[in-house]
Amino acid sequence: MIDFKERILTYPDYYRQFACGDSLITLFSCPPEARLMKTKLAELWYKENYIVFVLEGKKIWHTAEQSYEISEGNCVLVRKGACILEQFFDIGFCVVMFFIPDEFICETLRKRSSPIATKNKTYEPVIRLQATDTLTSFFCSMYAYFSSTTEPDKALLEFKFRELILNICDNRENEEALSYFCSLMSEPQAVTLERVMNDNYCFNLKLEEYAALCNRSLSAFKRDFQKQFRTTPGKWLLQKRLQKAQMLLRHQGRTVSEAAFESGFENVSHFSRCFKEQFGVSPLAARQVSSA
Repeated sequence: MIDFKERILTYPDYYRQFACGDSLITLFSCPPEARLMKTKLAELWYKENYIVFVLEGKKIWHTAEQSYEISEGNCVLVRKGACILEQFFDIGFCVVMFFIPDEFICETLRKRSSPIATKNKTYEPVIRLQATDTLTSFFCSMYAYFSSTTEPDKALLEFKFRELILNICDNRENEEALSYFCSLMSEPQAVTLERVMNDNYCFNLKLEEYAALCNRSLSAFKRDFQKQFRTTPGKWLLQKRLQKAQMLLRHQGRTVSEAAFESGFENVSHFSRCFKEQFGVSPLAARQVSSA
């Protein structure tokens, strides 16, 4: 899968960008010739949450269980994890994106004068934010920085990151986002690990990438995973992906290749072999039984 932030950093001519520590602001204006991800469906992962404001066009974020169309005027918080990004090459796409590490969010919230109450326990992979006049004006003001020939001072950039987070927190309509921000400060690591795995098991990530999403080293991730799930990450991922594939074949009419792809398998032959070992029938046979 493509590391989304690293891809952006690789193409500064297409993604205008300002960095402040590990945080990153980027403006991406996509004319038809700037097709950095050549396929209509791009597999992406990102170890930091990011906030998107769409100035023009649309794309669709496909997550493990749901799809989200984001179009002009929409503002969303995309939780760290993975997705399949569906692109539309016949229209332009212009966005302002803020990649913000967990620790920066937590540090900003600790300095907030009034506490935030946590209500939600589950969070959508893509959380819609209310695009108030204040928030829209904020993103429009950021657009002006990208039009300038000089780069803003780092202190100003840090201020703009904090301003964005606080703007979101000041609107109680953004309850889900507020609660998610709070979870970054207070949620037990075991809960974080379980959420990351359940949200992203059907994406073909390496174990090192799952570990990064859980803010752990690879060795700590393997140790904590064994303690939490009483099995290895590899065995758990295989079982979850096979269960997902079986559901897609029997209840949603997917073809064998579609089920393999959507449940996180690299190739159909490996998927078919594992499926038969687990369920005693081939994926094709399972699909035919469901349609009979």
